[in-house]
Amino acid sequence: MCAHVMLAEDDPRQAEALRRYLTAAGHRATVVADGETALRQAREQAFDLLLLDVMLPKLDGMQVCRILRQESDVPVLMLTARSAEDDLLRGLDLGADDYMTKPYSPRELVARVRTLLRRVRTTPQESPVHRLGRLTVDESRRLVTAGDTTVDCTAGEFAILAAMIRQPGRVFSRVQLLEHTRGVDRESTGRTIDVHVMNLRRKIEANPRRPQQLLTVYGVGYKLSAGTP
Repeated sequence: MCAHVMLAEDDPRQAEALRRYLTAAGHRATVVADGETALRQAREQAFDLLLLDVMLPKLDGMQVCRILRQESDVPVLMLTARSAEDDLLRGLDLGADDYMTKPYSPRELVARVRTLLRRVRTTPQESPVHRLGRLTVDESRRLVTAGDTTVDCTAGEFAILAAMIRQPGRVFSRVQLLEHTRGVDRESTGRTIDVHVMNLRRKIEANPRRPQQLLTVYGVGYKLSAGTP
């Protein structure tokens, strides 16, 4: 699964080590050392995935992710030395699809890249259009609409909606939804899914504070319903 990956990392030694691992895995890696260059390159070239270090000079990784998410749905994996949960969740809130905290194993990062690319690129043999209430999810075109409005979703948000709309009314635990997005690993928490759900409600619900379709089942998880007529 060869891909063109942009690696935004201002530590030359770390960047070179990651570039070598990505190249050995069959990917083409473009390395940049600051946020302004990362933003410009992402706009000028067609990357399959972005690896953004949070602490970049000029523009930090969070700012780059926020700007690009308004323009593109390219998968973003954040690299951060910050281990505080609020910082990690902020990255997801801005539209990042995954994150890793330093120090990490380059081999694990390459594996995470492979998993994220597989999730984005894999298309089911049958990719029907699902409709539930005012919500439509077209899996083959990766298109979501709420009423007459087209909804821009990150890869993680789309994976959650696609899984839930295939089985409307089923209650999904946070662990089950994590398996549909990136799988369970040592860095994942239930709060990751909570952030995705919060973002989805802002995008698909008429009133996100009183959701009618993406519902909380207290003590269990979430379910997708048709909503009120």
